[in-house]
Amino acid sequence: MSTTTPSRDRLERCLDRIADPAYEGARAFVKVYEETARAEADYSDALHRAGVVRSPIDGWPVSVKDLFDVGGDVTRAGSRVLANAPPAARDATAVARLRAAGAVIIGRTNMVEFAFGVVGANPHYGTPKNPFDRATGRVPGGSSSGAAVALADGLCAASLGSDTRGSIRIPAALCGVTGFKPTTRRVPRDGAFPLSYTLDSVGPLCTSVEQCATFDAVLAVQPTTPLPGIPVRGLRLLLPRSSALEDLDARVANAFDAALDALSREGATIVDVPMPTFDRQAEYFRLGGIAGAEAYSIHRPRLERLDEYDPRVGKRIVLGKDLSGADYVEIVRLRAAFIADVEAAAAQYDAIVMPTAPCIAPTIAEATATDEDYFRWNARIFRNAGLINFLDGCAVSLPCHAPGTAPVGLSVCGVAMSDRHTLAVARAVEAVLAER
Repeated sequence: MSTTTPSRDRLERCLDRIADPAYEGARAFVKVYEETARAEADYSDALHRAGVVRSPIDGWPVSVKDLFDVGGDVTRAGSRVLANAPPAARDATAVARLRAAGAVIIGRTNMVEFAFGVVGANPHYGTPKNPFDRATGRVPGGSSSGAAVALADGLCAASLGSDTRGSIRIPAALCGVTGFKPTTRRVPRDGAFPLSYTLDSVGPLCTSVEQCATFDAVLAVQPTTPLPGIPVRGLRLLLPRSSALEDLDARVANAFDAALDALSREGATIVDVPMPTFDRQAEYFRLGGIAGAEAYSIHRPRLERLDEYDPRVGKRIVLGKDLSGADYVEIVRLRAAFIADVEAAAAQYDAIVMPTAPCIAPTIAEATATDEDYFRWNARIFRNAGLINFLDGCAVSLPCHAPGTAPVGLSVCGVAMSDRHTLAVARAVEAVLAER
């Protein structure tokens, strides 16, 4: 959105689209803050008239995922179980930082209940339809489902999401927007309902890599300076030869290969490197892995109300009870070895590149018809993205499909705390893809 457009005008355009049944506002949002958002937009405009600009995102209408605390409101995390919980006493740290930078908090976006799933379905508040092929009705991806749909539909200028096993990058990829998962420790998670204490990350969904970098800087309390310029010519990109590149939908394979060809023509060196450590996901994520054990611990106090959960979410949560303490320790040790292996392999490269998801968005009907269908699609969709959470890394998913075709995401991934460099590489890749 243009920085010269008054904040109130930008907000009203978003509110009009939220109310328009041609878009997905009724399902993408679980609550809209019309009154407070207008007050915040008017305040931003008054400051601008006085020559005060708090940050590059001052006046931008921003949505927040339903698992973040907003002072005075109930944080439901996409559930019915928390619908009558006490209102939050204060904003989550991430929300407070956005608000201090001048962001206009437009509303709370829908999500997979308790962030435990990447299909994007929610039986309590409805499943937002993917903006692509809306008539057919395709899944949005999750768990930040409403965040991606709201952004793709123009219902906000940016969205705040969370990512435990791809929950920012997957909906960004399936809906055709850009999403950034930072290194977990980069942004505090205070005031965000957890899925995994170890793996949760807080990051933005935006319409460009530069915007993601700006929002990330605000969230991490770093200078909002432009990304360093990195030319594509001379980039060294690691292509992980592993299951991450196998069994791709034809449309994903074609879009990804075309993107790599374009990068090669512009002078990037793409090196095919065997990555057998990527092929051990059955060990890393057994019975839900680290996230499964931690989710069971988080939800154990309220499991007497399990019948009020989305049954598919409930089934995944209770799996965690079968993971013993010794199992958990072994997975933590496997993770340390995985991180060491990948960091050693990636050391001489600028980034790792791979498809964000191996498939385009399936239809809501085919992905939710039965439990077997749901869990099969869920596992397929998060297959690649979860590796970066296990790495404790960072990654940008950016669109790489041709205009008018099904959205496909290309992930530019880095190791822990390489966030700014990874974003800069992603921007260079984005520029090449935009020229296509």
